[in-house]
Formats: sequence, structure tokens, C-alpha cells
Amino acid sequence: MPVKVLIPTPLQKITEGKDTVEAQPGRVIDIINELDKKYPGFAERICQDGKIRRFINIYVNEEDIRFLDGEETLVKEGDELSIVPAIAGGKI
Repeated sequence: MPVKVLIPTPLQKITEGKDTVEAQPGRVIDIINELDKKYPGFAERICQDGKIRRFINIYVNEEDIRFLDGEETLVKEGDELSIVPAIAGGKI
């Protein structure tokens, strides 16, 4: 059973307009690299030097991977991985 990956709107250009894609279970970094093979340019938007960019938040079943094992967090069959770019700006 694959992992469901939720793709934010800014990255859907890379995933051919898909808001959800599937990947094989494994470490978060392996899933990102797998998706990069299918959708070239995907990894460079998410990672830099093998690490998740600081303005990208990734959740496995609604748990922030920063509080788990970061890029090494294991994602199991049937899990959901959400990619959420940080939003900044506005007026106070």
C-alpha cells in the first residue's frame, strides 16, 4: 500500500496539476527523491543539501517531522505525508 502525499498549490505545477500523489513507504528524504524522479525539479523545491528547507513544513499523519526524526522519519504504508510551505507576510 502506498503513501499518500498531499501537494501544496505552488508545487502542483511540477506534479502535473495533481494535489495528491503516491509514493513507496520509506524515509521522508527517500520519498522526496522518489517523487523527484517522477516529477523533475520536485526535490530542489523542498530540499537543499539533503535537508528540508527551513520554510517547508512536512507532516506525517499530522505530526511535524521536526519533532520526530526530521528527514529520516519513517513513513509507513497507508500513512499520509503533507507538504506545507510556510506563509509569511501581512500587516500588523
